[in-house]
Amino acid sequence: MTTQWESWLFLAAIFAVALLGKNRSLIIAVLIVAVLKLFPFTGKLLETVGAQGINWGVTIISVAILVPIATGKIGFADLLNAFKSPAGYIAVACGILVAILSAKGVGLLAASPEMTVALVFGTILGVVFLKGIAAGPVIAAGITYTILTVINQLPAGIK
Repeated sequence: MTTQWESWLFLAAIFAVALLGKNRSLIIAVLIVAVLKLFPFTGKLLETVGAQGINWGVTIISVAILVPIATGKIGFADLLNAFKSPAGYIAVACGILVAILSAKGVGLLAASPEMTVALVFGTILGVVFLKGIAAGPVIAAGITYTILTVINQLPAGIK
């Protein structure tokens, strides 16, 4: 268990990296968490956000993806047109793959919570220094699960 000071230092370091990388989303996220942490009796709220935040985020992303359908900008004709090119089939396959990897990733995070630290650190590095988007920790966990599964299938002498 970390001390209160260590958690503040960790947040400050992430904030500094976010400022250095000019990543507005991460800056806002750190500020929100820090403000919540400042107030007494928000421990339960932080735990709830930590436990449910990914699900809420997926819901918000899903809503954003469905808006063009709701507004009529995308219809069945667009869906059918996607299957007229190899790129459309690749997109469907990648969507299926990401869904499977995400499911495996959630399972890995539940079984090995210590992986969360490494995945979050990798995500922060990718966001700040490689201009990525922090939508990938669950997918990263799924990829980690897949790689670890393959490694565990190798004969002992090769590992």
